[in-house]
Amino acid sequence: MESRLVDVIILTYNEEQHIVRAIRSVSPFARAIYVVDSFSTDRTVELAAANGAMVFQHKFVNQAKQFQWALDTLPTDAQWIMRLDADEIVEPALADEINRRMPILPANIVGINLKRKHIFLGRWVRHGGRYPLILLRIWRRGHGRVENRWMDEHIIVDGGGTITFDSDFCDHNLSDLTAFTEKHNRYATREAIDVINQRYGLVANGPELQIGNASAQAGVKRLIKDRVYNRLPYPVGALGYFLWRYFVRLGFLDGTTGLAYHFLQGFWYRFLVGAKVMELEKIIAPLGTVQERLGELQRHTGMQLLAAAEQEA
Repeated sequence: MESRLVDVIILTYNEEQHIVRAIRSVSPFARAIYVVDSFSTDRTVELAAANGAMVFQHKFVNQAKQFQWALDTLPTDAQWIMRLDADEIVEPALADEINRRMPILPANIVGINLKRKHIFLGRWVRHGGRYPLILLRIWRRGHGRVENRWMDEHIIVDGGGTITFDSDFCDHNLSDLTAFTEKHNRYATREAIDVINQRYGLVANGPELQIGNASAQAGVKRLIKDRVYNRLPYPVGALGYFLWRYFVRLGFLDGTTGLAYHFLQGFWYRFLVGAKVMELEKIIAPLGTVQERLGELQRHTGMQLLAAAEQEA
């Protein structure tokens, strides 16, 4: 029986401080490692190739389209595909579990959920509902695709069930707090676009995350966000979410570092998304056509919305 059953795909852009660590963490079980790079200007491509990855470059529109391009284009032929972000690490216990359990999984299992832990400024954020985050990250080739979203896109599967492995992988970005806030500012713009699209129906999303086609935890969270949270006034929603995380889900046990994380990611970020939605709605409300609205959104956000819409047409 073949022991290495997984092809790993990693998307990159200027990830020279993370990419070698990511590649080495999956080397104990990966049959092949594919890096899809968005024309980095640092040493990402050089380092990835030097550490055994096969590197492809492709123009970036958003994470979902980049990863779906990878699924549709790369010469993967392993039984299973794994998605890993460049700043994530598969811990040794999970690598061992993948090698041990994957060859004996029944044929009706088409997706594997993994437990993610988050490291912020060198500290593991254990509380506030942040551990474990259960995400579908491994799936049988041909049974998974990516949601067509601008933010928080998930892998969804069909043709069978899913299982959750016991061990962890880790989100451990080595950049500083300035990079964290800059990244989340970009994330907030992308998430605001998704909320606007949900409200105005500008671009068809296609198959989306539901309870049953991915991690059940992720499905429940999406349901609550779409049907409850996004309908609240954003100051109320952001404050309520932070208080729930920090006090009800015991985020205060994460100490002062945890306070910074839960406030920034659980209040500031959510407030910023809401404020951007308000701003963008005011911009597009007077416009009459979908094309006009997409054009104005693209001009104000810098996101390639018109190109994305053309690809869907």
